[in-house]
Amino acid sequence: MRDQFGCLSVKDGCAPQGQCGCCTVWVDGRPRVACVTAARRVAGRSVTTLEGLDADLRGRWVEAFTDAGASQCGFCTPGILMRLAALDAAGAKRDEGAVRTALLAHLCRCTGWQSIVEAASAALGDRPREVRARDPLLASWRAQVEGPAFQSSGPAAAMGEGGFASDTAPAGSLVALRDESGVSVGSDLASARRGLAKVQGRRSGEPLGHPVPLPEGQWALTLQTTWVEPAYLEPDASWCGPGATPASPLANGGAFGGKRTSPVTGEARALADERGAPVLALWTREEVVRRGPKRPPIALALRADGTGVIRVARPEGSADLTPMQAAVAEAAPGLLFEEVVVPGPPVAPELRAAGWAEASAAVAALRALGEGRVGPGVPVEVVGRTGARARVEIGADGRVAVEVSAGEPLDETTLRSYCLGAVHQALGLGWSEGVAVDHDGRVQDLTVRSFGILAARDMPEVRVTLHRSDRPPVNGSDAVFAATAAAAWLADGLAPRWPTRRRGR
Repeated sequence: MRDQFGCLSVKDGCAPQGQCGCCTVWVDGRPRVACVTAARRVAGRSVTTLEGLDADLRGRWVEAFTDAGASQCGFCTPGILMRLAALDAAGAKRDEGAVRTALLAHLCRCTGWQSIVEAASAALGDRPREVRARDPLLASWRAQVEGPAFQSSGPAAAMGEGGFASDTAPAGSLVALRDESGVSVGSDLASARRGLAKVQGRRSGEPLGHPVPLPEGQWALTLQTTWVEPAYLEPDASWCGPGATPASPLANGGAFGGKRTSPVTGEARALADERGAPVLALWTREEVVRRGPKRPPIALALRADGTGVIRVARPEGSADLTPMQAAVAEAAPGLLFEEVVVPGPPVAPELRAAGWAEASAAVAALRALGEGRVGPGVPVEVVGRTGARARVEIGADGRVAVEVSAGEPLDETTLRSYCLGAVHQALGLGWSEGVAVDHDGRVQDLTVRSFGILAARDMPEVRVTLHRSDRPPVNGSDAVFAATAAAAWLADGLAPRWPTRRRGR
């Protein structure tokens, strides 16, 4: 679809795992994941992509997604649009339950699902369409504050036209695909794939590990975390011409810090110089999981007075954790920061609020514990590193109430979308996310479904209240992220290990 027909809305997030939903198309009007659908199976049948969708139908869905802030980077959105637009077919169930069921075929890391469900309800006519006057410049500004990385907004982003490196390589570029067996260069993606001794990704079923031991002593509160995959949907990609500057792998989003120092740009430049021609360098999903940085596992122990120790895993080949140490010191000055060398994949301090969020959540939880308030319904307030304030409460019914003050909102829809995404990611961090790593430090869970990302049907209802301010805009979603993690931890009785609700792991 991409190489031979130029249908760039069909995104490759995990091929050939068939698990992320980014490549969803219609076959005879029914949604199907393209990466696991052989061409011979569609001979003589009608295949429809977002480009070929009826213009009025496509426009209605794209407008609904734009109005609701239901896309951020936009990589996963075209496939989701195709899946949900199929609900317009005569006789299909169209209620919220049907929408959430349809979304089980997809992963979205950015938006927290709720804005997608709201957009679908509006597009299907189940709720009034809320038309908001949005300035694309202000929306991009807010996204950059939250990201932090450039991000366009509007209909183009919802259609997946955010300028991703794999979409913008010049015609005729060589394709270099990397996996565990090495690099294969071909005239197109198909030929590059044939040059790899590819081993299909797998979910191991092995238990999650908590590699950093707790320090000895008497503690009022302890926490151990596991290896967590940032799980950005667009695999690392860059293209470059000989002697030129490589295209950024960030393109239309920050990848939660996971690609900030990606070596894929250097690989693209080296291959282009070697071959004397433009080269598009791509990582397979499995390679992203093996080589991409993980959220550093920690072991944290606090005394009642707020002093204690935070131990942080730093495998060989990891980035310098000094920035993380500084961030932790801001959140919890009484914590002694210790690095622990353990076998495992690389970790990075750039990943979303790494260390700072865990330390902030622990300080907030310790405060609530000292006041005898543990369980659902305990409000948690966190002040972010930028001065933003977030207050989060998870009720006994599971509903999440969020209040945030992050300076001038600029674009309320964008800020709300980022806050919803922060709730989703924080709940996943505390409740369900992790990847298995063996004793030698090798990642065992290589499929996108093995990361434990909360599906749409597992996300509670979230109510976001934005407090306007004349102060300059500052990042607010990181404070929401930390406050949500603390509130979820309190709701689960301060279980000593995250994730607390991972079934069978």
